[in-house]
Amino acid sequence: MTAETHTPSDIQRARVAYRRKQSIRSVIISAVSTAVVGVLVVVLVTGSPGWPRVQASFLDPQVATDSLPAILRGLWLNVRLLVACAIGALLLGLLIAVLRTTKGAVLFPLRALATAYTYTLRGMPLIIGLYLLTFGVPGLRLQGTPSVLVLGAIALIITYAGYLAEVFRAGIESIHPSQWSAARSLGLTYRQTMRHVVLPQAVRRVAPPLLNDMVALQKDVGLVSVAGLVDAVRAAQIETANAFNFTPYVVAAVLFVLLAIPLIAVTDLVTLRAARRQNAGGR
Repeated sequence: MTAETHTPSDIQRARVAYRRKQSIRSVIISAVSTAVVGVLVVVLVTGSPGWPRVQASFLDPQVATDSLPAILRGLWLNVRLLVACAIGALLLGLLIAVLRTTKGAVLFPLRALATAYTYTLRGMPLIIGLYLLTFGVPGLRLQGTPSVLVLGAIALIITYAGYLAEVFRAGIESIHPSQWSAARSLGLTYRQTMRHVVLPQAVRRVAPPLLNDMVALQKDVGLVSVAGLVDAVRAAQIETANAFNFTPYVVAAVLFVLLAIPLIAVTDLVTLRAARRQNAGGR
């Protein structure tokens, strides 16, 4: 018995052709409108009276070329800080989130401490935390005081852990109570349930906001320059002082953007996949 081939009707073929035509029309309109807006912005900026001075002060090719090696060396410090701080903040944030979601009256002090931690660190500006740790701690003159680099990394870790803890907590609390009950009925302990059942689902659900926080951290590692560390921002400041030109800051900004693009792309991809998975589950 052979299966009959489906032949679309005239109405269906007309509908498909119309949708294809509308898609092409939308793409053309979008491209033309974007080009028009871009040309208008370029004409407006380059035609302004102060454009020659701004171009000489912020977009000098020679200054950019001369300052690029020093800024790249500083950016390498930012990259290392980003990796170390991201790992530390994720682990500490997960620990705080687990403490906040513990049950039982005997564990109330831990929940209270975890709550106070998230409230305090989320409310305090990051730059103040950097000042307190990188200038205050060395001022105590204690034996074995870490370097300014380590103190700056600690400030970034404990601050971002406060934000990530709330993201993890939201993921943990989004797991339906039936998941807990099913795991416990199989004989799993609380720790085993959290490790093998709850956390894998929770992390998958909150992956997009976690990656967004990593993008924010990628930018904020540049704040360690306030402690005197020669990262990309501080290197740009030094080159600006040497050349009496602001182009090094533009170079540093472009490098930070290029560094963020892959992470932003991954974030968008994960968000899109999560939305598709949710829609598929809803159907």
